Amino acid sequence: MPNPSQSVFESLSVASVDTRFSVFHELMARKIQEILLVANPYDAFILEEDGSLAARIINEYHGLNLSRPPRIIRATSGAEAMDRLDRHPFDLVLAMPNLKDTDPYRLAKAVKARKPKLPVVVLTHDPGGLGPEIDASPGDGIDQTFVWSGDSDLLLAIVKNAEDRLNVAADTQSANVRVLILVEDSPLYRSFLLPLIYREVVRQTQSVLDESLNEAHRLLKMRARPKILVAENFEQAMAMYAKFKPYVFGVVSDTRFPKCGKVDADAGIILLTQIKKEIPHLPLLLISSEPQNRARAESLQVQFVDKNDSRLFQEIRSFFLDFLGFGDFVFRAADGRELGRAASFRELEKLLPNISDEPIYYHACRNRFSNWFMARSEIALASILGRIPVSDFDDMDALRRFLVESIHTLRKNRQKGVVAQFSARDFDPAISDFTKIGNGSLGGKARGLAFFSHLLQSQVDFSKKYPDVEIVVPKTLVITTDGFDAFVLANNLSEIDSEKLSDGQIADRFQAAPLPADMVKNLGAFLERTEVPVSVRSSSLLEDAYHHPHAGLYKTYMIPNNHPSLDIRLQHLITAVKRVYASRFFKGPAMFSHATAFRARRDAMAVIIQQLMGRAYNDHFYPAISGVAQSWNYYPIGPMAAGDGIARIALGFGKAVVENEVDLRFSPRHPSAMPQFSKVADILSHAQQRFYALCLRGYDEAPGGDNESNLELRDVTDAQGEYPVRTLSSTYIVDEDRIRDSAAASGPKVMTFAQVLKYGRFPLAPLIDDLLTLGREGMGCDVEFEFCVDLAPDNSARDTFAVLQMRPMAAGEQHADVHVDEADRAGAVCYASQCLGNGLKTDMTDFIYVKPEAFDAAATVDIAGEIARLNAGLAAEKKRYLLAGPGRWGSADRWLGIPVRWPDIRQVGVMIEMRNRLLRADPSQGSHFFQQITAQGIFYATVTEGEADVFDWDWFRGQPAINETDHLRHLRLSDPFVVKADGHHGRCAILHPEASQRHSH
Repeated sequence: MPNPSQSVFESLSVASVDTRFSVFHELMARKIQEILLVANPYDAFILEEDGSLAARIINEYHGLNLSRPPRIIRATSGAEAMDRLDRHPFDLVLAMPNLKDTDPYRLAKAVKARKPKLPVVVLTHDPGGLGPEIDASPGDGIDQTFVWSGDSDLLLAIVKNAEDRLNVAADTQSANVRVLILVEDSPLYRSFLLPLIYREVVRQTQSVLDESLNEAHRLLKMRARPKILVAENFEQAMAMYAKFKPYVFGVVSDTRFPKCGKVDADAGIILLTQIKKEIPHLPLLLISSEPQNRARAESLQVQFVDKNDSRLFQEIRSFFLDFLGFGDFVFRAADGRELGRAASFRELEKLLPNISDEPIYYHACRNRFSNWFMARSEIALASILGRIPVSDFDDMDALRRFLVESIHTLRKNRQKGVVAQFSARDFDPAISDFTKIGNGSLGGKARGLAFFSHLLQSQVDFSKKYPDVEIVVPKTLVITTDGFDAFVLANNLSEIDSEKLSDGQIADRFQAAPLPADMVKNLGAFLERTEVPVSVRSSSLLEDAYHHPHAGLYKTYMIPNNHPSLDIRLQHLITAVKRVYASRFFKGPAMFSHATAFRARRDAMAVIIQQLMGRAYNDHFYPAISGVAQSWNYYPIGPMAAGDGIARIALGFGKAVVENEVDLRFSPRHPSAMPQFSKVADILSHAQQRFYALCLRGYDEAPGGDNESNLELRDVTDAQGEYPVRTLSSTYIVDEDRIRDSAAASGPKVMTFAQVLKYGRFPLAPLIDDLLTLGREGMGCDVEFEFCVDLAPDNSARDTFAVLQMRPMAAGEQHADVHVDEADRAGAVCYASQCLGNGLKTDMTDFIYVKPEAFDAAATVDIAGEIARLNAGLAAEKKRYLLAGPGRWGSADRWLGIPVRWPDIRQVGVMIEMRNRLLRADPSQGSHFFQQITAQGIFYATVTEGEADVFDWDWFRGQPAINETDHLRHLRLSDPFVVKADGHHGRCAILHPEASQRHSH
């Protein structure tokens, strides 16, 4: 027996991408905006009673969350009406009898003669006073006739029904919107039934809006309500049914109405009989003023309502609730006893496992599940379920599992890529990926995450390319900026002066102030269902935005969230939130903002509460890999190109990477090209030896003080028995002085990440490359993102790759746009057309260069010693400097360059290797000191003399030296050099002092 589950879940995933929101935007494209009311002054007065007709419709629209209520323009005669039609576009004409110069019939014909597609509806006070012409020709010129009895719901129904007729063809085709057909020839009953049906439809739509993800989703779901079509005779009804048969979800029919031009007492019976033959379980309702027709309805197995019943309204409403999927989903036993009731998808998912086979079979056979989903505008799942017969399942257990899994998949998929409003009642961490508390801004960091989550959801091919990897944005809750505003305002914190108070005093002020009560309530509801470690991070308005270097200024806290007391866990979270808020006023951010162009802008703070990725290993929690990836590499070496991107990774949490501690750097397109691992000694020197993990024990106090994030720095050797270290480390074979790419051998463990970079344990490099491409295309600029990887010890489980933050590269100060142009070249004492690094350096006044007249390749070892001594003096003064000399810096071959070691030049900020007649070795591109120059952001330039590059020897020789050795000159200027490195074009310029001063101003 075929199992439909897999294809359905795939269909739901695709549908969640293609139609979840976007299709709703296309619905109800044609609106009734301008209505021409043609009525004599008395009828208009009666219609208005003591209020405005326009106000009635506006109030109805606002009450139903419907947008853009139509405008009503009045005309008191046929002549005035035709004049207005010539001068103004209208969408609907509403005409009343007793006009002084015409009647509705002739007016309608005149309107249609000029505007054939303009709907004309007649509204009369007296059902018996319509006139023989109107009764005889209901379809000639007049589209519909209704009787006004003072119920303003009728006005809304007329307008919405006109819109339904305009949009039904497009909306059914594009989104499978459902259609309900009402067959009624009596204007009086039509005027009663149509508003009643619309009230039920709108009431149903409103009742399920609580399950909407956010306000946009609420408004869009209103558009996906069923369309109501009205037929006045048999032929119209059959034509509507035939045209929209795949979308019809119910028919309400009178019994006696015209058929073949004559009133037929059995027309309704004939109509429903024919429909029931084609769709046996379609909900059908027969209404009649003749009680004897009840028996005929029962024999046909359709529902029946007596028009003369005093409970007519309640009976029709019961039909909507019990058969069309409106209201709660109710399971009953054969004797009518209620077995269970579900008001939401979540409740139905929980209820189904506890319901016996018979009620499930009963509802499935009659498409009740499909109808219920469709009534909640879940079009994709409803359409799929409607096509699957019960016979496709082996047994009721298979059907039950299928329904539960389908609902869970629906709930999960429709949240992907969407920022949903947090609901204390409905929050479900199993399916809620990205939620927010409040209606303010998400802030820069959360905005980037939300965008990437949305972007990732649109990539259906990623799951096929990486089937063994779950690519996610961690579960995220954002407290929007209006929460910060309310907290600061209520506690008079906005005027805190960071110049007069220390950061500690500011933090204490914030800790003493209470958070808003509704925020605390929501945070408590969140923690009731969240018992995993979380991070609490800033997301200010200016953080991670284009060209705004406000990244990394604010605080981040990590909390284990594992205390048995909910109250204590809540206090931990509240404390962390307040500390993030307080960091907005700390000295660092305040001074930084004041020094930038954004000092006049208010920087409100949102807070991200995010599930930490990783798993527990004894008393510690950490991910196997954390890192940062950038789509542009400012230090491309060997086979790398700048556009290939760069990644830096480390074991454990990413603090080691973000704060430029020891990490492993590689190009995602060239993962085997690692200059820092070119020799065994380099591997041993540069490999990670310590890592950050979250301590899970002894955490009764809230985060604070120096241990603000509760992270513990552990030795790799202490974690040799834990899965990440066993998987990602290699072994140093001491006797053989070589590295074996396995942790199984005996010997010291070395973090080489060989299993993922060389042997495919996890597709880290290609996945980073694909995500950088995705981010760059989505943001329209070069991007960087933070990530982590959780490796599953059990091969049956999928590994997880989590994107923790994405932002434009320009959002970081070190990635600011720097351009080196011809004007810079003209004003430079040194210009290189080949340079590694990016940015602007204005903090160095010292320059050491090798005197070309004294250079001797046989003396390079001596030159290295002289440099080391000058470097030591600068280190004592805590000064950085620029260094220039011939050949490759750090070369092991003394004839190709000066064989300095890193300790010999530790204070260097810019390195220049000269290619000239003295020594014309191929450029090293800094490969000998790759780890140091990349970690410290050192510029590495190659000047090829005799070509377009510049090194102004006359200027350098003309400057007084504060120190001079046999081979070196040490200059110190009164003003700092301005060094510009254009990482996008690989150019570097060191400006003349005059140009430097102009640049600083």
